[in-house]
Amino acid sequence: MIKDYVAAKKIGQKEYKAAVSKGKSPYLPVLDNILMHVETINERRVGLFEIPLEYIVGTKTHERTESFSLNFMPILEDNTEFAYKWSALYDSQLEEGIRDPIKVYEFMNQFYVQEGNKRVSVSKYVGANSIVGEVYRIMPLKNDEKQNKIYYEFLEFFNVVPIYLLTFSEEGSYQKLADVVGKDLETPWDDKVIELLKASYAVFEKAYKAQGGENLDCTVGDAYLVYLTFYSMDSLINDSQSLTSQRITKLWKEFKTQTNEHVTLVKTPDEIKDNNNFIKNVITNFIPDYTPSHPLKIAFLYDKNSSESAWTYGHELGRNHIENVFGELVETRKIDNLSDYDSLKEAIDKAVDDGVEMFFTVSPAMMEGTVKAAVHFPKVKFLNCSINLNYNAVRTYYGRMYEAKFIMGALAATRTMDGRIGYVADYPIFGTMANINAFAIGAAMVDPDVKIHLKWSSEAGRDWQKEFEDEGISVISGPDWIKPSNASRQYGVYKKLGDGTIKNLAAPLWNWGKYYEQIVKTVLNGSWDAKGLVRSDRALNYWWGMSAGVIDVILSDDVPYYCEKLVGILKDGIIRESLKPFAGELHSQDKVIQEKGSEELASEDIIDMNWLNDNVIGNIPKKNAIVEEAGDTLKMSAVDTVNKED
Repeated sequence: MIKDYVAAKKIGQKEYKAAVSKGKSPYLPVLDNILMHVETINERRVGLFEIPLEYIVGTKTHERTESFSLNFMPILEDNTEFAYKWSALYDSQLEEGIRDPIKVYEFMNQFYVQEGNKRVSVSKYVGANSIVGEVYRIMPLKNDEKQNKIYYEFLEFFNVVPIYLLTFSEEGSYQKLADVVGKDLETPWDDKVIELLKASYAVFEKAYKAQGGENLDCTVGDAYLVYLTFYSMDSLINDSQSLTSQRITKLWKEFKTQTNEHVTLVKTPDEIKDNNNFIKNVITNFIPDYTPSHPLKIAFLYDKNSSESAWTYGHELGRNHIENVFGELVETRKIDNLSDYDSLKEAIDKAVDDGVEMFFTVSPAMMEGTVKAAVHFPKVKFLNCSINLNYNAVRTYYGRMYEAKFIMGALAATRTMDGRIGYVADYPIFGTMANINAFAIGAAMVDPDVKIHLKWSSEAGRDWQKEFEDEGISVISGPDWIKPSNASRQYGVYKKLGDGTIKNLAAPLWNWGKYYEQIVKTVLNGSWDAKGLVRSDRALNYWWGMSAGVIDVILSDDVPYYCEKLVGILKDGIIRESLKPFAGELHSQDKVIQEKGSEELASEDIIDMNWLNDNVIGNIPKKNAIVEEAGDTLKMSAVDTVNKED
């Protein structure tokens, strides 16, 4: 019916005028034009697939592109041959549906029509969700751009789940989806799981869009992945629509924070003071919400035993510190060995019943349980010791340890006689590569020819001590902490002498007591919700360093005073920010990261770092080479290269 063409044309003309008013081209994008400005590898037929109509965004060639507005609605006059053909196709669609597949070209997960523009237009007008098309893929040349990396991750996903459905805005999301579903990206998923994925996504998409999800910056896929962190795919199929809508409402803030653009990175405690217009950050101004008769109750939750784990022991010292500082204004407790979700949930539930108002969980592996609890108990304060895990309900805190490692690298280079230094790293997670590279850069500033020999203590079957001994490497940056139950001198930067004795030189210091003191103080003095920092659409990450007093380097008495002076100069430069390890020219093992004279890398690039400096001998291990006990930590915080095949 021509009246439906007229109605569709009105929609198209409205879109046309809106585009013109914004200074944009009002016509459909043309893939041939786009390809003139990008490098591609090849073109190949993929096959017949069901294509979400929202992913069809333009035409392959110039032909007919000016017949449609940007939303694929027609804009030609009613008395044209085009209008009559569109109307006839509309009538046919009502009676028989669209039977013949269209022909489309896929580029970077978007589709451009070669044959079937009117079929797409009619389908969109009647509110269809998808259309069958013969797909030809044009492959972009692989590069370091974010969208390119995400697309290549999609191709890996497509090899095991051959559907066009989910798109994400952050790297690593397809791997996270596989983890949630209990699958991998190497073995094809069975049809039953794929059908459940499609059906549950359809239910979620409908409910999500009904609540205005299209107005958020994240994709539907981003939000769906967040939902699956809390609830199963089966729940979307089996539970009522109203319950699903309630859950979406509860998770709304988490949807809003799912891109890295929605993170507030607090790099110094002063940023909290500067954004708080109510109370000065001093003990004498504690607000009366907390008194000796009504203290702030805080629980420290550990995944390991604080008497056996060096990492946990450091946090336990921090807990003791805040009890000493705040006295009767706080009441703390610690719970060990919460290594699985069920035990963590049980501990949190019991503590909340006991009146605990603030929780610190000290491992990235505990984030999944922490954020689920935080959404369930929105009035309780939850923090997790990690970086780059973006949730609105949970604040994260971590230290810029790379600053200390830079200084220790310079010191180590003064102590080696053969230009070789050993370095032991634990897990390839966010922040670890920055530590390694800062150490390597610091060492190279003292000796440009120095080489850093990297070993991973978390690699299965690896004996890094024996390897260094066999290689004759005597100056080593070992583990950062001493295990309380098994003390050793092989920590920090040390030198192994010819007779086998160890001479300790320096060690990094995590001053968790200072860190916890400053965080807890924000609750006691009313600056926890500091104006300008805390927003409903952003995650809040504390990332403090030497200037905040939470990171330091301690030296042995055996260090020559000239080295001590060097360390003092470097430390002063770091604190004053006149010395920045990742400013200026930077080289990885295989390319130039940035040129001479460049500003310091952005904080996000330092945190996400997935490369090794050019003077590092070694590599970043893959997930299948790492001990099984690291699984939960890697699941939450592994750098992107860990999950990728060579």
